[in-house]
Parts: sequence; C-alpha cells; structure tokens
Amino acid sequence: HVQLVESGGGSVQAGGSLQLACVASGRTYCLGWFRSAPGKEREGVVGVYLRDGSTYYTESVKGRFTISRDNAKNTLYLQLTSLATEDTAMYYCAKGDTMAAGPNYWGQGTQVTVS
Repeated sequence: HVQLVESGGGSVQAGGSLQLACVASGRTYCLGWFRSAPGKEREGVVGVYLRDGSTYYTESVKGRFTISRDNAKNTLYLQLTSLATEDTAMYYCAKGDTMAAGPNYWGQGTQVTVS
C-alpha cells in the first residue's frame, strides 16, 4: 500500500521560511515536490533519485529551496527559505520511477501561503 503524507505547510510573511515533510511508504525510486497555484500550471519544484541522491531544482527555487531526506524514516524534507508571494501554492509530494516519466503516486497536498 503506497502512501505519501505531507506536513509542514502554513502561512508566512515574505522572506520567511518553512519546512515541508513527506513520509513515503512502498518501494520508492524517485521522490519530489510539485506545486499548484490558481491560474498557473502545476510545476515540478524539486526531485531526487533515492539510489544516487541526484537532484533536480526548478530554476525559480534554486538557492532558496533545499531538499533532504532521512532514509531511516522514509522521509523527504523540503526547506523553503526567502519565500516570496509567488511561492504561494499547494505543494504535493509525489513519487515515481523516473522524473521524466512523471509521478505514479501523489500525496494529499499541503498549503503554503506567503503574504
């Protein structure tokens, strides 16, 4: 049974920080975070291959967001810093076989609101 459970969203002022967490169950090759905001296409924010740790960051978050993981806890973290209003979105944890193929499973989402 595959589950992805996110936590850590919230409201913060511009320039602030948040940390999101995603607990993943089941066999996992690739984990990542996507975000969806009203009026915008859903975008992939960050991704990591668990076997070798290679990562992907979308250009707009480079230098501000950092992905990390605790393999013993099957948990993926996303540290969000220097948040801007345009980062406001529902953030979804997702997993799949490859980044190119896209996710097979999605979490329920956690809201990040920057004012």
